[in-house]
Amino acid sequence: MSALVEATARILVREGFDKASTNRIAEVAGVSVGSLYQYFPSKEALVVAVIDRHNQEIVQVVHDELAEAMSLPVQKAVRKMVAAAVKAHRVNPRLHRVLAEQIPRVGKLEDVETFNREYYALFKNYLDKHRDELRVDDLELASFVCVTSIEALTHNAVLRHSKTLSRGAMESLIEAGTRLVVGYLKGWLSDRRLLEVEPCDVARDQADRITQSLEPRPALHGLRRQNLSEKARARPAGE
Repeated sequence: MSALVEATARILVREGFDKASTNRIAEVAGVSVGSLYQYFPSKEALVVAVIDRHNQEIVQVVHDELAEAMSLPVQKAVRKMVAAAVKAHRVNPRLHRVLAEQIPRVGKLEDVETFNREYYALFKNYLDKHRDELRVDDLELASFVCVTSIEALTHNAVLRHSKTLSRGAMESLIEAGTRLVVGYLKGWLSDRRLLEVEPCDVARDQADRITQSLEPRPALHGLRRQNLSEKARARPAGE
């Protein structure tokens, strides 16, 4: 049974969801299709098993950090949660990306979530316990806004830009994400006095480093086109 789940995960990473047929999974696992159906009634059931296993691996990695965050003040707790989200996305990142972006949420897969569901429940529980420190009234909405923001930030940073983000830039991104979430929870983002203040040099430097890390290099043909245009402008008329 574990061989079938592992084979499904390998195919999802190497070939994508559409190529992960039961015949292909049985072939990679080295078993007959009939044997596969004794354990799993469909391809979707196998994918659910892969997601469950991936979630368990993530929880094992970040459980202690998230549990520790529950007793911390808001700023320290949010920073630990953002850092834990980065760490979670680094658990088998290629598989994580496939599960997050390719798996259709229909049929048996409609209600399947990756790490987000447990993360949301923990975040909501934290806000309940620290309600007096916050300036948000609807904790359900606040949990949704914060978890969605953290997920979008860490998903794109780790799964799409990990090769271009240095360790220092990733730390800066965690700090920026912390400021964003804490500012929302504390009501700082709606304070006009804060909005009128120029960003400090440290924050500006962090933003510059992150932006530079994410900027794609110019395409070669674009440089060639620019050079040709410059030469054309410099050429004397009548040539």
